[in-house]
Amino acid sequence: MKLSRPLSWFLLAFGAWSWVIWTTFVKNLWKDGSGLAFDAAGNPTAYFWVHLLLAITSFLLGTGVGVIGFLSLRRLRRERAATESSVTLG
Repeated sequence: MKLSRPLSWFLLAFGAWSWVIWTTFVKNLWKDGSGLAFDAAGNPTAYFWVHLLLAITSFLLGTGVGVIGFLSLRRLRRERAATESSVTLG
């Protein structure tokens, strides 16, 4: 399947956005002082583990989506370069 240039850029941007958002979320989760993420003894709660799992899943999915966008852009660039070189030679 061949992706369009705008869709490829969108996928790459989505992957980068996912990393920015979820990195910020994990930092805030780690520093949580409300008592949701850590109990009084400082041990992680179920809330912490569930949200950490969500963040890890989002990191993986964002990475996968970003890689698809990146590879598609690279392929489109190679195809354009090949077409331009064949036009100049032919």
